Amino acid sequence: MAQGGHSQRGHNQRGRGQQDARSGEARGRDRAGGRAGGTRRDAASSRDASGRSSSARDAAPRRGSSAAPQGASTRRDAGPRRESGPRRDGASTRRDAGPRRDAGPRRDAAPVASEKRRRTGPRPVEPALPDHVDLSLLDRSVRAELRSLSKPNADAVGAHLVCAGLALESDPRKALEHARAARNRAARVAAVREAVGIAAYRAGEWAEAITELRTARRISGDARTLPILADCERALGRPAQAVRALSDPAVGKLDAETRAELLIVVAGARRDMGQLDAALAVLARGGLDTERPKPGSLRLWYAYADALEESGRPEEAARWFAAAAAIDAEGETDAVDRAAALL
Repeated sequence: MAQGGHSQRGHNQRGRGQQDARSGEARGRDRAGGRAGGTRRDAASSRDASGRSSSARDAAPRRGSSAAPQGASTRRDAGPRRESGPRRDGASTRRDAGPRRDAGPRRDAAPVASEKRRRTGPRPVEPALPDHVDLSLLDRSVRAELRSLSKPNADAVGAHLVCAGLALESDPRKALEHARAARNRAARVAAVREAVGIAAYRAGEWAEAITELRTARRISGDARTLPILADCERALGRPAQAVRALSDPAVGKLDAETRAELLIVVAGARRDMGQLDAALAVLARGGLDTERPKPGSLRLWYAYADALEESGRPEEAARWFAAAAAIDAEGETDAVDRAAALL
């Protein structure tokens, strides 16, 4: 999915859900493929062309089948089996143990593919795709994953991911429809599940986002969506769960910008619980050296200034809004206006 601008979050509780983790989301979109946002990594593929694995039942021997090879020696318990010799009904006998329970044509005899379709049901109706979709918009890593699919399925999955990415900002619901269609075809691909999670997050489907992003992480081991997961917990009214995200063993391996996003979300959760001092302490862990800004410092300092203002420290807040404005070359925030309002 394409990376969108990082809007500032401030104090809205559920609205913060969509803004606090925006940069982590953008990178997640990159991993995910057409990626609910127009970037490239959103579109992943699955190892299995249909998104379904063959059933173990199909591979296992039937209950009625004999475990012994044909032509096995006579049994230790002696005499011939009762059914040895020609049968009265004229059916031929088997050396290994009498007739199979399913001998003869099965009533349900049908191709395996048909049995799978009966078990899984018809594929849900998919949103329409345009006549031409530029699959080059997908990240190279996602296209590599798609190679594990059959060519027609890989193209369809990739097209849905690209469409999800292009619709993410303007129509999150439509983006989610396309991402779900990709999941129906390639549910075992991490980037596909991540794309669904990010689209669900943008569409306000917090519980679905959590499920999908956790699944993506289990498949890939990638923890870059931790800020989004924590923000979903906040949106669901579970700030304590969001705070626990900072204790995740993978936090230390996050890049600076993703870690800053996680600190912003956790600080917001502390504020949700009325713990302003704790929120400031969390943000301070992200680095407050104005001489050495790091990736993510813009939004971190903005959030720090916002928390200072809420805690009744306007002069300090103005200084940190000004610090944020100084490194906001693209005007992503309203830090200049916030600083001026406090002077």
